[in-house]
Amino acid sequence: MWSTIMQKFEKHPAQQKVIRLLFERGFQVNEEGKVTSGKIEIPHTQLAREVGVDRRVVDSTTEAILEDPLLKSIFQKVQSIPFLRDVAPSLGLGVIIIIPDDAAHAGIIADVTGVISNHGVSIRQAVSDDPYFTNEPRLTIVTDSKVSGEVVEELLKLKSVKGVSVS
Repeated sequence: MWSTIMQKFEKHPAQQKVIRLLFERGFQVNEEGKVTSGKIEIPHTQLAREVGVDRRVVDSTTEAILEDPLLKSIFQKVQSIPFLRDVAPSLGLGVIIIIPDDAAHAGIIADVTGVISNHGVSIRQAVSDDPYFTNEPRLTIVTDSKVSGEVVEELLKLKSVKGVSVS
């Protein structure tokens, strides 16, 4: 799906930067062509500054989104979620970051969550990087408590896991 979206802007690399930012942050484009997060409008000038393009590139990108039925349906429905990874320690939660052997391999989340749940640890959040967005995708699991070394050892034994980091 991501390649289909990017192909629509293949002749416009600056607009591809804008599309990537909008999607990664879960920003919507409303009927007026305004970029929003929920009902909060985000100025096109700030978006342009973030990706290093002119504001008019953001304007033309949002116009293109509204003209394309597929893009319009995506960018009017996409949403962001609060990602707990960085605040987990302050909340007394644990964080496990999984480096997959092959991020496109089926069953990584099932393998990892199975090990964690077998140790009686509750999972608060699981966020998987999309391999189309990043060269080094990770699976981040936020747990209700820090996990033991035993859990880490079991995770490292999984065929789908190349590395594990905990905090």
